[in-house]
Amino acid sequence: MFFISTRRTVERFRWSKMLGGKNAMSRGRKRFLLLYLLLMMILPGTQALCAENAAQKNAEISYDQQTRIFRITAADTSYIFGVNERQQLQSVYWGQRLFAGDTIAAVQSAGGSSSFDLPINATQQEYVAWGGGLYVTPDVKISFGDGNRDLVLQYVSHQIEGNHLSILLKDVQREVFVTLTYTVDAETGILARCAQVENRTKAALTVEELNAATWNLPAASDYQLDQLTGKWAGEWNLQRSLMHPGKIMMESRRGSTGDEINPWFALERGVAQGEESSDVWFGALGWSGSWQIAIEQDYAHQVRITGGYDGFDSSYRLAPGESLQSPTFYAGFAQHGMGEASRLLHRYELHTLAPQRAHWHPRPVLYNSWEATGFDVDEAGQEALAEKAASIGVERFVMDDGWFGQRNSDHAGLGDWNVNSKKFPHGLKPLIDKVRSLGMDFGLWVEPEMVNADSDLYRAHPDWVLNFPGRPRTEGRNQMVLNLARPEVRDYVYGVLDHLLSSYDIAFLKWDYNRNWSEPGWSSVAMENQKKVYVDYVRNLYGILAQLRAAHPDVEIESCSGGGARVDLGILQLTDEVWPSDNTDPFDRLAIQNGFSYAYAPGLMMSWVTDSPNWVNGRATSLLYRFLSSMQGSLGIGANLKPWTAEDFKTAKTLIAQYKQIRPIVQQGSLFRLIEPNADSPYAVTESVARDKQQAVVFAFLHSSQQGLAYPPVYLRGLDPEASYRIKVLDGSLNGAVPTSASGSFWMHYGLHFNLRGDYQAAALLLEKEGVQ
Repeated sequence: MFFISTRRTVERFRWSKMLGGKNAMSRGRKRFLLLYLLLMMILPGTQALCAENAAQKNAEISYDQQTRIFRITAADTSYIFGVNERQQLQSVYWGQRLFAGDTIAAVQSAGGSSSFDLPINATQQEYVAWGGGLYVTPDVKISFGDGNRDLVLQYVSHQIEGNHLSILLKDVQREVFVTLTYTVDAETGILARCAQVENRTKAALTVEELNAATWNLPAASDYQLDQLTGKWAGEWNLQRSLMHPGKIMMESRRGSTGDEINPWFALERGVAQGEESSDVWFGALGWSGSWQIAIEQDYAHQVRITGGYDGFDSSYRLAPGESLQSPTFYAGFAQHGMGEASRLLHRYELHTLAPQRAHWHPRPVLYNSWEATGFDVDEAGQEALAEKAASIGVERFVMDDGWFGQRNSDHAGLGDWNVNSKKFPHGLKPLIDKVRSLGMDFGLWVEPEMVNADSDLYRAHPDWVLNFPGRPRTEGRNQMVLNLARPEVRDYVYGVLDHLLSSYDIAFLKWDYNRNWSEPGWSSVAMENQKKVYVDYVRNLYGILAQLRAAHPDVEIESCSGGGARVDLGILQLTDEVWPSDNTDPFDRLAIQNGFSYAYAPGLMMSWVTDSPNWVNGRATSLLYRFLSSMQGSLGIGANLKPWTAEDFKTAKTLIAQYKQIRPIVQQGSLFRLIEPNADSPYAVTESVARDKQQAVVFAFLHSSQQGLAYPPVYLRGLDPEASYRIKVLDGSLNGAVPTSASGSFWMHYGLHFNLRGDYQAAALLLEKEGVQ
């Protein structure tokens, strides 16, 4: 079982014994442990992941033995905490970078305001267990076999290695140890924190709650909390509210991330007009299962944010010598508002977490067959669609649902990942060869975590789904959830996907997940271990993805879950892009994409051009408007190309060529939300600026003209004020008085003046520094 290791195992098997020698392991176990080591290097929530980038420069971690103060400094941020007289880790400062010579005094635990407020609660604890009179959300809570539930952690030792800090804590009496890991990113100042609890006692214990970290903010009464909420086809709604004393619990109990609320937060202090001012603390949890983030403000207006596994219905039994790793909790600070906070997080995602971070290439323009064919796929029909897609410049052709088993509707076939011989009598090779001959690579839709009752797999293994024996089995979209926590299920899912990728020249998998959990039982293990399903399922999901990427390094994967129901910093380390919503209405998408961009980079977001009128709202929009809406992320086309006119193909070909010219800026540049598509605004404008400020792309949208008013001036951001930029209008038009060339200062202060009138209008333009080829 991944990620549950024992000290004895580590001590017994040295590298020489793993790889050969007198006491060499069996080939199967050797392969297992080698894969385990690979996973420990790349998977979220592992100590090795937290230690990643330890060799980066321009960041510093130090410890003052006299004051017992830790200082973590990187980019424009300082993070400081210390060891107090009770041997607790106590937060000191997190914010704008301090000078190295600034003196930080030794810390002392806070006193409570009365006998009802014990020091353990009044002190800003860096990481604290439930015990000793703690009332706030604990980072870890444990039950022992003798009925004791008290755990008091104290500092033991630490180790600093480059950008990596590990701290060992121990209970005051029992041999229970917790290792905290901090890894700081030199470019952004973002910290990755995780924790590992280890049972060195002689009896089993149960971990009832395990969080990755607590983040403490300065006392203030003017914090604004930002959250992202939603529903299917209505994800990524930005919610803002003033913080008040009390507790806000963000969580998913669904077995996966969930689109009702995303595991991301931001707290703004001293909120001012616009996105480029005020202090912002922001963070996101790297976990794709049930999760929780508690945000608490106490009577002294101190704020603490604690996040990790969701404790509802979940516990984890550890035998002597076993350990459990938390997810990873990422957080950072921005002194220039939410705009900067988003850009820092985008940069961290793209440059530190994403699978392609070391060898980035533009996301290809994609075509997906779903809206054209639904389940009615066959070789001739898909080849005809591929020819049409290639004619407009598509680079990746993806065949969606319906190609496998007896999959003629959503009532059957899930779990049977063999090619349907009636639809594809010669297998997939002729279609793939055709797609490749047209200059595109080939992708395929899969939903490997699910099974239909009407399938060969379920008939053979009805016990493989999440279930409570003797109880009804709830279906969603006519399907049930396979229990990936079971080793045989994990091996089956990996095996069928590995066989598929080994048998065919497949460059891309659209990995779907179309329902949440119900009846989360795991009756094939002992009663005391059954609630491990919440952790082990996700660990095995990550393991499958990691193993597939290792075996097929050129295959790219999209995470899709009925839209944005599984988007988080865990799944994003193992997939190349995400599908933010099934809602492809181009006007709705402006708000959906805007909310998404608060937490996640546009370069990770797929956005499709689909049919008009759109199926969600029945809204009719022009092909130009639909394309420009989708060109703000990674561009895909999902429309049925069969009824398109010659003019449609010509327009699409022109717009795709334009997109290829600007996509490195859109996908990798710095995003500025100039005018957000709020409900009370008919306007929306985004700007993406290349990291070297040589180029910028601007998209402008108009819902409806009102009362004859002109489009408002648009003031750009992020340009070199002293450089001269020439404008190239890609689509739409500007007011005739706007010059074709002017300084960055001009565009940022005098502004752009678009000539947009009517309903659902859009424009796009490119700015380039003068003299740049």
